[in-house]
Amino acid sequence: MAAPSTSTSTADDSASRPSQDHEPHLDISALKDIARKDLVNALNSVNGAKTLVLDPSLAGPLSLVTEVTLLKHHGVDKMFWLEPGPLSATSPNIVYLCRPWIKWIKIVADQIKRHARDGQTHTYTILLVPRQSTLVKRILEEEGVLGDVNISAYNLQFIPIAEDVISLESDNAFKELWVDGDETVIFDSTQALITLQKLYGAFPRIVGKGDYAAKLASLLQRNLNASASDNSPNSLLNQTSEKIDSLIVLDRRVDMITPLLTQLTYEGLIDEMFGIKNSHVEIPASLLAPVNAPGESDPNASSSTNPAPTTTLTKEKKKKYHLSASADILFSELRDLNFASVGKKLNLVARRLDEDFKARHKDMSVAQLREFVGKLGGLKTEHQSLRIHTGLSEMIVPTTRTEEFNKSLEIQQNLLASYDVNKQISGIEDLISQGADMQTVLRLLCLASIIAGGIKTKTLENIKREVLQSYGYDYLPLLLHLSSSPLSILLPNPLPPSTPATVLAASKYPYTSIRKSLRLLIEDPDPMEELENDISYVYSGYAPISVRLVQCIAQKGGVLSNPNGEKDKRVNVPTGGADGNGVGKGKGLDGVKVRAHPIVGWKGFEDVVGSIPGETVDMVQKIPGNGDAPSSTMSNLLLGREQSTTTVVFFLGGCTYTEIAALRWVGRQNKGRKFLIATTGIISGTSMIDSIAGIGKSTSGREAGL
Repeated sequence: MAAPSTSTSTADDSASRPSQDHEPHLDISALKDIARKDLVNALNSVNGAKTLVLDPSLAGPLSLVTEVTLLKHHGVDKMFWLEPGPLSATSPNIVYLCRPWIKWIKIVADQIKRHARDGQTHTYTILLVPRQSTLVKRILEEEGVLGDVNISAYNLQFIPIAEDVISLESDNAFKELWVDGDETVIFDSTQALITLQKLYGAFPRIVGKGDYAAKLASLLQRNLNASASDNSPNSLLNQTSEKIDSLIVLDRRVDMITPLLTQLTYEGLIDEMFGIKNSHVEIPASLLAPVNAPGESDPNASSSTNPAPTTTLTKEKKKKYHLSASADILFSELRDLNFASVGKKLNLVARRLDEDFKARHKDMSVAQLREFVGKLGGLKTEHQSLRIHTGLSEMIVPTTRTEEFNKSLEIQQNLLASYDVNKQISGIEDLISQGADMQTVLRLLCLASIIAGGIKTKTLENIKREVLQSYGYDYLPLLLHLSSSPLSILLPNPLPPSTPATVLAASKYPYTSIRKSLRLLIEDPDPMEELENDISYVYSGYAPISVRLVQCIAQKGGVLSNPNGEKDKRVNVPTGGADGNGVGKGKGLDGVKVRAHPIVGWKGFEDVVGSIPGETVDMVQKIPGNGDAPSSTMSNLLLGREQSTTTVVFFLGGCTYTEIAALRWVGRQNKGRKFLIATTGIISGTSMIDSIAGIGKSTSGREAGL
């Protein structure tokens, strides 16, 4: 198979532009309000001025729900990072805000004992996120400081990071589940989903795939029964949701292939190359400097849309920039595009802005002049945004043209097509010898292992030896984690006779069969525009398995054929119009959206889904206090009317920006259904490998800020 191009050129700009939907998304602003209110209440529980000592991993999530001025308004006069060493605080109260991790609690205990030795007197409060822990009390007791500390909790749950995405912002969820075997995040996810039901009503139906997904669904039903006794006047737990028709739960183990691939959407590539952390990315400071409109002179600011040369940008000091579609309308148009379409989009915007600014030189009436002045601020804002994204794109392009990047893409696409796997493994060895990035090499190795059902034992041992010799023996624990249960994504073939059953099951991922049945690959599409009619455009021809599984539930016809008006008669499944009797239909030939079909579980795809390792979930939630009768079929009735509904898709273990882009595409194809994407956190192949290896960013400097 030939090396793929990242290009998905289209006949006109409309094909590459995300369609603007008039159907509103579910209002999730209440989740941010809850997070802010709970934080304020937690701080107000400590009277007087206070020093806040902050777990560095919480700074990013907190920046999405609050700001420093709010903290100061509620008594915080100084903030410091929680780190080893002495703490100099003049406030009578010291508040530690941290996750219940052993390393943090031992640092807290050490600082309290230091203060006692130095004769300092403070009142200590520990706010644990998201809840209290018995282990914390035990450690404090062993350290001899339990009696000196007030322990409470700050129940930080889902944080809105986009208009249709909410996240627990838990960076370690994947590692905790599939490396450490720690299932705490399942309980935390359950509590967050219960809160969602308190706001919008109980999920009528829960559909899912994966062993951990099944555990979460079972825990969710049990907790629903326990939480329904909540007499809060604002709680809707005792009634079926009229806004949400179902919850789809996918655990990350069901689709490990997708995060290992190089993301090709604009936002995905930014994450791959610069790392998006809590919706923020570090970019050259000059891109954020105020700029004038074309034609305006200012000796202290650039008047050009074009940023400085790439070589200069990469060496500049970096500043954080919030990638927010609400504040940056250009980003909302770019984020989900295949990167090959971004340049054309930026050129169109630049030409339009140039024409708009030139209009001021024309003779205008007073009314026209007033109208121009009214939109001038918006034009300058868009001009600033254009400069930022042009600069980011120019920084990305050189990497996409390197031999390593394109060789990696070629190996990925050939592996996805199961083309000459042995040759692809030889290509990975070549990358090692050329000093390619360690994460790139390991992502490709794991991808080859999952798709081929393992790598020949002798070959794998040789490659592991090469990896350790090339990148250092510090990575031996990482290789062991990748090969052992419960992760098991880098395995030999054949497996030793003593292999545990869980590892045997993981080695039998049926990629070849589901590649055909779920139509994962669109090879050499003709015309090329066909890519824009399917979720596979996000990977230039590959459809993420996770999103195909969502389509099996919520857009069945999209799995069978491109939802571009064609019919597929291979299987008769309910899809299409309001009556749910259409076959394989999506967006009609006339461009009119087809009514989304009701959620009927995995119907029509039971065999395919059953072949994927992990439990299959399809349950109707029982509403407590209703004689344990199943919840009403409101979700099915909703789509029979003109009312719109929302389907919540929860990724247990994290999801990628590219999967989000694909789900947004699915949501645009039908009338009457929007997706709310929920996740434990945003991941990429690199962040996944780094978390398994225990690599994290350190925080420099003592004084903290959000």
